[in-house]
Amino acid sequence: MEIMIKPLTPELINDYFDFFDHRAFPDDSPFYPCYCNAYNMSLLQIKEQLFARLQKYGGGADVWKRVLRESAWNMVNSGKIKGYLAYHDGISIGWCNANDRLNYYRVGEFNMDDIPEDKPPLDCPDKGDVKSIVCFEISPDYRGMGIAGRILERICEDAAEEGYAFVEAYPMDHVNDNSLAFTGPLRLYEKFGFREYKRIGSTIVVRKDLRQL
Repeated sequence: MEIMIKPLTPELINDYFDFFDHRAFPDDSPFYPCYCNAYNMSLLQIKEQLFARLQKYGGGADVWKRVLRESAWNMVNSGKIKGYLAYHDGISIGWCNANDRLNYYRVGEFNMDDIPEDKPPLDCPDKGDVKSIVCFEISPDYRGMGIAGRILERICEDAAEEGYAFVEAYPMDHVNDNSLAFTGPLRLYEKFGFREYKRIGSTIVVRKDLRQL
């Protein structure tokens, strides 16, 4: 099966939303329809921009989707949300949120009903040091076909070319429900040369040293 991996750009924004609207969560994931907003927003921004607009527009699931969609639209167009789309036959079937670590306010798994405080990065003093992978989502019809691995390879290749020293990810040490494993499984990262760097609660911080490539 031929899979194409493309970095997200504003020109691909319709493919981004097509994926989230039609193929990302048909299996009743509790995170529908996230549009991958919250990693790139401070807790204050989430409260003032997302929750405040939710109340302003009247509340409810449809309004929440509208608020998240509007926010993601602005962040993709401004280049704040970055990552990679996977395509099959010209249709977007997978997504990975990957960006400079200093562009994220939090990493690891969390719930929008209990958003953690903004967390400073670990051992990442400057932009260009660490590229972080915070979320994977593959259409259920395409899972188990190695697509996440293809995306991960591309991220590491590009990060090395961009001069990053490390690629970092945040799998959980145990996942009882596959729908919650949006940070990616530990075995995926180990397969591609990531090693445990440290643990924070149930989150395993793994890194791949690109300086050895």
